[in-house]
Amino acid sequence: MAQDPDLIRLVELVEQTPSVLEGEALLLPLEAGDRHRSRHHCQTTTGLPVTLCLPRGTILQDGDWLRGERGEWAQVVAAPEPVLTVTAEQPQALLRAAYHLGNRHVPLEVTAAYLRLSPDPVLKAMLGQLGLRVVEEICPFRPEAGAYHHPH
Repeated sequence: MAQDPDLIRLVELVEQTPSVLEGEALLLPLEAGDRHRSRHHCQTTTGLPVTLCLPRGTILQDGDWLRGERGEWAQVVAAPEPVLTVTAEQPQALLRAAYHLGNRHVPLEVTAAYLRLSPDPVLKAMLGQLGLRVVEEICPFRPEAGAYHHPH
């Protein structure tokens, strides 16, 4: 099967922010689940089709830089997606929620002000029973990489 010569193939995760960009950098919005895929067809913010062809097991984070086969540059941005945002009046209630969600190995964005997770009606009900405020939103989701995730 012939490969489209105009297709941008992003093949390398770059360790550091490039100091000099050759040409214009592309912005690549990806939802949290897509940032775990090493082979993926997607689009830049301008609608340009690109293909991720990264080493298996590559996990991308918001802000990561990728280099293309022909020297193109793209920066990963966390795309808005449906999430549950959890807040509490007392910090201890938010910590308790993080504990329960962690026991269930739920991908979780953790901040001092809120927790954020993918929508799940069972978890939403559990969090409500714990007395937390749970709001359905559409916004970027940046879950923790995990204790055993090695930096790039």
